[in-house]
Amino acid sequence: MSKILIIEDEKPIADIIEFNLKNEGYEVITAYNGEEGVFKFKEEKPDLIVLDLMLPDKDGLTACKEIREESLVPILVLTAKDSEVDRVVGLEMGADDYVTKPFSNRELIARIKAILRRVSYGEQIDDRSEAEDIIKVGNLKVDFKKAVVGKNGKSIELTNREFKLLNYLIRNEEEILTRDRLLEHVWGYEYLGDDRTVDVTIRRLREKIEDDPGVPRYIITKRGMGYYFRRPENA
Repeated sequence: MSKILIIEDEKPIADIIEFNLKNEGYEVITAYNGEEGVFKFKEEKPDLIVLDLMLPDKDGLTACKEIREESLVPILVLTAKDSEVDRVVGLEMGADDYVTKPFSNRELIARIKAILRRVSYGEQIDDRSEAEDIIKVGNLKVDFKKAVVGKNGKSIELTNREFKLLNYLIRNEEEILTRDRLLEHVWGYEYLGDDRTVDVTIRRLREKIEDDPGVPRYIITKRGMGYYFRRPENA
């Protein structure tokens, strides 16, 4: 049974989410502000967090950042504003997905199930031979079996989504991948968001693995088409 932490200051909304999640068989913990939410995250170690961005005491973005500094636990953010800025900022802080208020309970449950399914099956990383468990490209070292990435000998903290995206790009090296294809294979068929999410996650990934994100060596943009992974010369 997966354990889900809800961090939502509007009690009627939190109660509805809790009721529906319990009906689906999940264990649910609820916090009503950011400070309490971060505390319960540390105490309860949930499998997924539903996090409202507009919180008293400690806002959702701050809570998201603090949680992400300690854990790669999947985070689904709730935002009351249907604006690209809110979605993008939440994703940049390390959230895995978002739902805009008002939302349907069916949509929320579908998103949660999709995220937990991807995590449960190890992000669907393809089986590899022993020799392919670890690759070295330029100053990067990627351990697919352990889902660990290093740069210049130092470990890089990637979210589940960022690692899956990097994994898919590398597996399809030099092949131009459209945003729709990346959404399908990295986010899954159930994903209901827009392709702007791909651009945000690509940017976050570049900031972590590239020496100069503005002039990337590994993840290349093909204007009007998509992205592809390239091995730098002499790598």
